[in-house]
Amino acid sequence: MKNSFLLFCFLLLLSPVFGQEIVGSWAGELDIQGTKLPVIFNVKPSETGFITTMDSPAQGAKDIPVGKTTFENNELILDASNMGIQYKGTLKGDKLEGKFSQGDMSLPLVLSRAKGGEKKMNRPQTPKPPFDYNIEDVSFKNPIDANALAGTLTTPKNKKDFPIVVMITGSGLQNRDEEVFGHKIFWVIADDFAKKGIGVLRLDDRGIGGSEAGNFIPTSQNFATDINTAVNFLAARGYKNIGLAGHSEGGMIAPMVASQNDKVKFVISLAGPGIPIDQLLQLQSKALAKLEGATDEEIKRNEVMNTKIYDFIRNAKTNDLKTPLKMLMKEEFNKLPKEQLPAEKDLENMIDNEAKKMANPWFVYFLKFNPDEYWSKVKVPVLALNGSLDSQVSAKENLAGIKASLEKAKNKSFEIVECPNMNHPFQEAKTGAVSEYAEIEQSISPIVLDKMSSWILKLK
Repeated sequence: MKNSFLLFCFLLLLSPVFGQEIVGSWAGELDIQGTKLPVIFNVKPSETGFITTMDSPAQGAKDIPVGKTTFENNELILDASNMGIQYKGTLKGDKLEGKFSQGDMSLPLVLSRAKGGEKKMNRPQTPKPPFDYNIEDVSFKNPIDANALAGTLTTPKNKKDFPIVVMITGSGLQNRDEEVFGHKIFWVIADDFAKKGIGVLRLDDRGIGGSEAGNFIPTSQNFATDINTAVNFLAARGYKNIGLAGHSEGGMIAPMVASQNDKVKFVISLAGPGIPIDQLLQLQSKALAKLEGATDEEIKRNEVMNTKIYDFIRNAKTNDLKTPLKMLMKEEFNKLPKEQLPAEKDLENMIDNEAKKMANPWFVYFLKFNPDEYWSKVKVPVLALNGSLDSQVSAKENLAGIKASLEKAKNKSFEIVECPNMNHPFQEAKTGAVSEYAEIEQSISPIVLDKMSSWILKLK
């Protein structure tokens, strides 16, 4: 069996690869009764999340496979149960602070990015000084949720009247550059826009960089209040031509804000949802499964399982979803041949982890979301872009959904564009597979940069 786990591997893949600051080599020293033992963990991206190997230089051991790697809410968990080893660490800047456990032994272990421990990624589009535009670090407070937000404002020099764009990141914790695999996508956009006479405000997500996490688990609705606050911040500074540009989940938050804040004068959707999210996830799961080489039978089986779980979440009358979700998953997996299942302990852990993810308030809100509720109220100019090879937010269905909603809104100024041979981050790609994101040197296609900037500058 190749992938009886496709349901879980792809369930939350709207844009999970963004914010993967964890990818790379991490080195530290274990202090075992006065003896220093170096250890290196090499975390790499995979189609289903992350894979990790461990090096122990003093013991001459290299590339030891780590069974399971998870990275959620800034916590890295490396589970090498085959060796009785586990590491749990919290990402704080460029360090991981946590504990290394083996058998009955538990030791503190701080990991730092290993110097020269990984191949340097070539990212030619990353902006380099000198910068011929203004750069200002800014911060302000969301009055609704009382969380501080921090970001960078880039504005053209020697120009007073210019459009300015608030960038909105996709799902998962991301910094203001929407950095992934060394690609600083939003900074590349900001640099390009500033040179062409367009201002940009890009923000750290809650709990990343200079932005406060807040005191509860946020949903997309909470993130929308962050962006609404950013729009009001710019308006208070005297900016009048304010727009939004959202990528992936950000392309869902943009119409939420634009439909409610009349200070927003235009919207760009970059691979944003245009159909109900449960439908989007089903299409996403199929596309990613095909790229993984799954059979039609496996894909159909996972579609049936997805449907049952999505229906349960949408119709649940209780806030305690984790326990009943675990029961439902166990019931579904018990229908599979035993030879297609992992060891009982591994299956139990997998189900527990996935039930926890799906019971998260963010995912529950996300799954129930219908973009039409907001797109159908947006009357300002809209540019909606999607890559033809996007395996996470399918171009055909989602662009058609946005178009239909804008027509319902009687929006008189919108443009829908499917970008040939481009993937979810708008790189010029071959297959659209997630594994390509790191391999491609281009951070974002110049064609897309030019399309966005020319469209903005033509607006009246």
